[in-house]
Amino acid sequence: MYRPSPNDYDHYRVDEKAPLLEWLLANVKGESRSKIKATLKGRGIKVNGKQTTRFDYPLEPGMKISVSRNKRNDTFRSRYVRLVYEDRHIVVLEKAVGILSMAAGHSSLNVKKVLDDYFKKTRQKCTAHVVHRLDRDTSGLMIYAKSKEIEQMLEHDWHHVVYDRRYVAVVSGEVYDDEGTIANWLKDNKAYVTYSSPVDNGGKYAVTHFHVLRRTTDHSLVEYRLETGRKNQIRVHSADMGHPVCGDIKYGNGDDPLHRLCLHAYVLCFYHPVTHERMEFDTPVPSAFLSLFK
Repeated sequence: MYRPSPNDYDHYRVDEKAPLLEWLLANVKGESRSKIKATLKGRGIKVNGKQTTRFDYPLEPGMKISVSRNKRNDTFRSRYVRLVYEDRHIVVLEKAVGILSMAAGHSSLNVKKVLDDYFKKTRQKCTAHVVHRLDRDTSGLMIYAKSKEIEQMLEHDWHHVVYDRRYVAVVSGEVYDDEGTIANWLKDNKAYVTYSSPVDNGGKYAVTHFHVLRRTTDHSLVEYRLETGRKNQIRVHSADMGHPVCGDIKYGNGDDPLHRLCLHAYVLCFYHPVTHERMEFDTPVPSAFLSLFK
């Protein structure tokens, strides 16, 4: 079982400039090239305390490298869920498109069930508790708690526990401003459609910061940083900009180049509810998103 802690790493200090993988191959002894590459790909490498999977991460003298001693987790297998981090209190995972965060109605395909089956298989006396949700068609990073107590600790202080939460999206059209902020009130109507208002409409105030990463005349790749976490916030705010998320059936304009909702939760940073350690996770921008900007 994959349960990393600070004591599960070998620690090194960088003496000269080099790309990360090149440095690892030269300095980590007793491991094969394939094992080192698998450790890097499997998020087992930290640079100055932050996990990275970038093989070309530029190292500078004085940087600290931590290399996980843990073997790859071969117990957990799912086409819809990738286990990123696990300890006795929480699980961090990457959810694929097409799976619900938890059961809804008669649907059996959901992340909670996948985790509960894994816990049972590995004889862990716990169940998965949903802390926050992603839509079925949104992919990316999520936290699940292993007990009701931990779930409540995370939920009750969510906005202080989570200090960086970012999404990346392909949106329709060319966004001309390099960066900016959208702020208004969001409220659901009786048809469960979220709509926005520049004045208080009895809903919740929502703030989204955006930064354009790439653009063409047809599409833009945009990073969104959430200051608040409201239902459908990014999708509604993107539509408010006049550049809805591609593939968005509810708030979009029919632009669907990848035949999916082009929204991915790719950065998640929070304080561990028990150890209070800074936990920082990121995933690469989906390659399909990048293919539109070659």
